[in-house]
Amino acid sequence: MTKNPPLVVVGIDLAGSPKRPTGVCVLRDLTAKTYIAFSDNEILSFVREVKPSLVPIDAPLSLPNGRTTVHDRSGEHLRDCDRELQRRGIRFFPITLGPMRMLTERGLALKDQLSTMGYQAVECYPGAAQDLWGIPRQHQDRLGLLTGLRKLGLRGLKKSATSDELDAATAALVGRWFLLGHGLMLGGETGILIPVVADQDVRSKKPKALRVRSNR
Repeated sequence: MTKNPPLVVVGIDLAGSPKRPTGVCVLRDLTAKTYIAFSDNEILSFVREVKPSLVPIDAPLSLPNGRTTVHDRSGEHLRDCDRELQRRGIRFFPITLGPMRMLTERGLALKDQLSTMGYQAVECYPGAAQDLWGIPRQHQDRLGLLTGLRKLGLRGLKKSATSDELDAATAALVGRWFLLGHGLMLGGETGILIPVVADQDVRSKKPKALRVRSNR
């Protein structure tokens, strides 16, 4: 019997500047390999080589209503997906903040390049996924995040993996969940991809145990 090809997802923890490290994770089924990249060309070469089904990117990939560019000061400050994060008690930085504008500009350009190459890129917020899964964010406990991702089934992650690489691995795993029917786009098709778990409200100090809600 012919074995089905692995489900491939590339998660990207994008830096606002190519001078800073970007985490990249190539996830084949549940086997992860992580890398550090700097230029857009380096990032795109990873995608071109592995031909993923989905590319979740930790960067804003849409603008608030009424804004035409990242430098436009008119229109709203929050997007529909941002309001959904607020409603779930998930902390985030609005994309209208100064440092976020540079990241948004790079993210939108990278999304366009990937689309031209024939790949689907979606916005993903690893911090939101980590909150929903009840595992630490990278700035709180890097090794705790590594342990949490391993408990979620990821194989191949090294103890030396950087915070950027672990966030990229988180994004890749969220993308895998989405392709398997356990993901949700907050705010519609141009919103933020999150995993679907039993309890989407993280304001409780003690998150409930991870349970996947089946769509079947």
